[in-house]
Amino acid sequence: MTHQNLHTNVKLDMRGLSCPAPLLGAKRIINDLENEQILLLMSDCPGTGDDLFAWAEQTNNQILKTEAIADGGTAYYVRKGTGESVKANVILDIRDVACPGPIVEAKKLLNGMKSGEVLKLVSNCPGIHSDIIGWASATGVKIVDTSEIAADEYAFFLEKG
Repeated sequence: MTHQNLHTNVKLDMRGLSCPAPLLGAKRIINDLENEQILLLMSDCPGTGDDLFAWAEQTNNQILKTEAIADGGTAYYVRKGTGESVKANVILDIRDVACPGPIVEAKKLLNGMKSGEVLKLVSNCPGIHSDIIGWASATGVKIVDTSEIAADEYAFFLEKG
């Protein structure tokens, strides 16, 4: 695909808003797009680029192109990827932290999230699998999905009740 004549499906102008508003706006729009559709996000917040690239890497979306906008800010062309089957609102990658650290940190994040939002917890703690199951059943946190992402490394998708 050549990037010169990108067809954008949605245009979102977030200029004038500070971070993390541009990223949150992009996330909402991307969630509603079909795979391979493109969002044009415009932002003048200096942190948007770093936020957006980190988010895209974590969500299997792709920044196709960035360019300066003549009247200020930056245009980001974001293509929706296939991603994982469950979309996380927040990602906590806490590999190399011993139990109960992953659960303690997950609890802190979930406490600040809205009901129905999903936390992706990534851990390689040897006891995490059984610990998560016990903790979730005791607290009402729903385990939406779990997968082994590498040898002895797990991703748990936890939905706040």
